[in-house]
Amino acid sequence: MNTIDIDQLQVELDGKNPRFILKKALALFDNIAISFSGAEDVALIDMAVSIRKDITVFTLDTGRLHPETYRFIEQVRKHYRLDIELLTPDREVLDAFTKRKGLFSFYEDGHEECCKIRKVEPLRRRLVNVNAWISGQRRDQNPGTRQDIAEIQIDSVFSTAKNQLVKFNPLLNWSSAQVWNYIEANQVPYNELHNKGFISIGCEPCTRATLPHEHERAGRWWWEENTKKECGLHVTNVAK
Repeated sequence: MNTIDIDQLQVELDGKNPRFILKKALALFDNIAISFSGAEDVALIDMAVSIRKDITVFTLDTGRLHPETYRFIEQVRKHYRLDIELLTPDREVLDAFTKRKGLFSFYEDGHEECCKIRKVEPLRRRLVNVNAWISGQRRDQNPGTRQDIAEIQIDSVFSTAKNQLVKFNPLLNWSSAQVWNYIEANQVPYNELHNKGFISIGCEPCTRATLPHEHERAGRWWWEENTKKECGLHVTNVAK
């Protein structure tokens, strides 16, 4: 792994535009991957392929995604001619969970356990094999949990004794409007659910369209408190 001064690099990247941060990330790390799920991530992919063709992209296939999302993944794969890696849950662990608690237990006792099995653990298995990863997080996506994230950080959740994992957040300072301006200007593919009132899109049972004037995360785990609207992939955002 590259030896870098995270604090110094954060000073260099502070407030910079997404392309600048992406170029720095891709120059510093050969073994780096982009996590892809939503509109923000495809904007990052669109920028990244213009910088380096051999980017690694993965997405989480939880087994509970909307049909539109599966079509979206395939659309992105073909559009950018990418080998998108699908990360899936451990079958035995998932089978035991659904046998014990059924398919909709999250409505009763919260989404954390289901998300851990379907999202967090598959991501953990993948991240042990990279030195850095790139996410599409933005500060304004969740005022309660994403205000204090930085352009670059050590991922304390997914780092191991053998691998200090670095995480880049190039879109940190962009608004939703800036993301969509980029998508429209560059004809970037997007999930057709966005045309049906969905803003932040996750698994089908846990996502609904948002109402006028609702925050974009209001459609995620809508039956829970706003302070809990993280699935565990960015758990360091949540104050303990």
